[in-house]
Amino acid sequence: MAEDLVLDTAIRDWVLIPLSVVMVLIGVLRYFVSKLMRSSQLPDAKALKEGQVIIRARNLKSGANFIPSKSFRARRVYFTNEENGLLHVPKEQAQNAQAQMFSDPNMAMDMMKKNLSMLIPQSLTFAWVNFFFSGFVAAKIPFPLTQRFRAMLQNGIDLSSVDVSYVSSRSWYFLNLFGLRGFFSLILGEENAMDDTQRMMQMGGFGFDASRSLAAEKDSLDIIQHDWALPKIEHRAEQVLRKLLR
Repeated sequence: MAEDLVLDTAIRDWVLIPLSVVMVLIGVLRYFVSKLMRSSQLPDAKALKEGQVIIRARNLKSGANFIPSKSFRARRVYFTNEENGLLHVPKEQAQNAQAQMFSDPNMAMDMMKKNLSMLIPQSLTFAWVNFFFSGFVAAKIPFPLTQRFRAMLQNGIDLSSVDVSYVSSRSWYFLNLFGLRGFFSLILGEENAMDDTQRMMQMGGFGFDASRSLAAEKDSLDIIQHDWALPKIEHRAEQVLRKLLR
């Protein structure tokens, strides 16, 4: 049977609150440091154009059913035409993103700076937490959880008798590390709210592969089935009006 623990208020004052404040301050500081380290080079006009084309193609897919079939087919041909379509990339012009990165030293340097701005602060913070706060039960979640959450919430505490709803200090660090995106979106803006999970996923990448993205959008536009929603909307409006007039 799981035991109930009485958490000391000193743990809240000297472990829980300082750890949360430090994680927020590190996230804000890392944002400004990465902003200062960012290259001042102007973005490539071709890359910007290709990105805008992809956004327009996605907007066409999302709103395809709200325009007539003839208009949709004309727009699809404009994007996917094999001769001069905006999404068509000739094979001789397709460039691998990895080769593009190695050919551009500024892109490789920017990627290395972004990775260092994430790895160094988090490595130091984890060492600090592991040295000073390891073994503390920092908080308790106010609702019951299953045993599957024990490994995630009680990292560093090997006591099976403790209820799963208790959170260790090391687990609290990881919860702040991967869960502060919403808070950073409020104080730094939505575009700067990328959490560390997404940064870790991008660390192994080699940049934006425009040719592959254009080809994927072209294939998705080719296979989309158009179904004009306006006649259905008129039918639904007629049914609603008849119900109201009864």
